[in-house]
Amino acid sequence: MSKRLIFALVFMGQFSLSGQVLGLLKYSGGGDWYANPTALENLSEFYNAATGAKTSVATSELTLREVLPSGVSFLHATGHGRIVFDEEERQILNDFVLRGGFLHIDDNYGMKEFAENELDLCFPQAKKVNVASSHPIFNTLFKFDGLPKIHEHDNEQPKAIGYFIQGELVALLTVESDLGDGWEDVQVHNDPKEKRDKALKMGANLVHWAIVRH
Repeated sequence: MSKRLIFALVFMGQFSLSGQVLGLLKYSGGGDWYANPTALENLSEFYNAATGAKTSVATSELTLREVLPSGVSFLHATGHGRIVFDEEERQILNDFVLRGGFLHIDDNYGMKEFAENELDLCFPQAKKVNVASSHPIFNTLFKFDGLPKIHEHDNEQPKAIGYFIQGELVALLTVESDLGDGWEDVQVHNDPKEKRDKALKMGANLVHWAIVRH
């Protein structure tokens, strides 16, 4: 076991990890929010095996109006197209992260423009920057030099676009990576083991950040 992982587990002991819940966002706009049905269960299982935690996945997808009372701490959205929130939903997302929740939107290809526009509206008080490789999401459990490339898309460099409020990362848009496809059951995309492992390890770092950041 690496020193980094040992340190993270010791640090994690200060927090109650039982009952930490991952949730899939069902959004409006026409995009296929349901694109990766096996992803979160696999990510939760991988994270639990790596850390000894007891995270779980919400039993059904969540609309934004269901998020705050749901107990979800890691809210994930994916898809290939349009994602749209109304004004009330934007305020709910803002409240969600201010209460300690973490939002991850993973562009499954074709979602970036719509997602980035909505995130700008959801978090007008946030500073939007590409997340540096020194940030804990790339270093806490597993070491990365940046976002791993899982699927080709436009064959551009992956981007981790972060939204920071009072210096803290509260929402993340991942582009040109496709982590969620890498979390899926192996037979869905037949990704090489190395790529799938990278996707799950990066995802585990995100889940861990969602738990310990507050």
